Amino acid sequence: MQKYSHLNAILSPCVPAFPQQNSRVSTAIHIPVLLAEVLHVLHPQEGEAVLDATLGLGGHSAAFLDAIGEKGTLVALDADEQNLADAKAALQGKPGNAHYLHRNFRDVQGLPSPLFDVIFADLGVSSPHFDDPVRGFSFRADAPLDMRFDRSSGMTASQFIRIATEQELVEMFRMYGEFPGARRLASLLKAQLPETTSALRSIVETAYGFRAPSILPQVFQALRIAVNDEIGALKSFLETAPTLLRPGGRLGIISFHSLEDRLVKQCFRTLTTAEVDQHTGAPLQEPDFLLPQRKPISASAEEAHQNPRSRSAKFRSITRRLP
Repeated sequence: MQKYSHLNAILSPCVPAFPQQNSRVSTAIHIPVLLAEVLHVLHPQEGEAVLDATLGLGGHSAAFLDAIGEKGTLVALDADEQNLADAKAALQGKPGNAHYLHRNFRDVQGLPSPLFDVIFADLGVSSPHFDDPVRGFSFRADAPLDMRFDRSSGMTASQFIRIATEQELVEMFRMYGEFPGARRLASLLKAQLPETTSALRSIVETAYGFRAPSILPQVFQALRIAVNDEIGALKSFLETAPTLLRPGGRLGIISFHSLEDRLVKQCFRTLTTAEVDQHTGAPLQEPDFLLPQRKPISASAEEAHQNPRSRSAKFRSITRRLP
């Protein structure tokens, strides 16, 4: 954090307090992941247009609004209507012209601003999804097996298990969970068709015995990714978001899963690699995008200690070349 110490003056007011609503469990303060690093690399400036494609609880957007000031524009998206409402309430009074839209980050076309100076996506699951037991994201409390970010559409995790074939479940667990024994687990799931998080946990414990505690997080993660089509959404976002950058614009993405990070890395490498002559190997033209840093930025030891959820975070960015 030392090299980002010049940002301290604007970081402290960028952590808004969030009211507790309904059954949601919230803490008094939300600490966004890699905030100082995001501000340092994406460098939002006064009067710029910013797209926060994954608003969450609004921690990063609070910092963006402070940086772009009264003349700036923020467009913020979130698939979770409650997140959107909570963040909008918390960000009231911030400078800038803000637009809050209920939509998945895969849908970044037709926005209030046609082009942006900064585009940002944090692919992590927001805290209320884990902390609010009724959402069904956690195996630590009994709840309906839901796991949808957007509860206004799509199928729940229990419905997904019911509709998917055993082989589809096996492939899903192998791809998104990366743990052994997926076939036995899939067979038990199709036989019992769990409707609650406790029922799913019991099945995992039956399938894995003493190994269950280490497997449970991966099972829940894999189901969550599949239910919300997170990989498909990321692919769509990566296809469209770079085209929405103004010359000199910056795109940054924080990922938490190896498959997500691999997709971001490959996309950014392709966009920043020059086309070459097939016979001579000489560059034919410069790429439209630049890669500020080759390796992803990870959380500092201090941040990882204070916020364990930041430990797996990887931040990558590209910049659109000036003409």
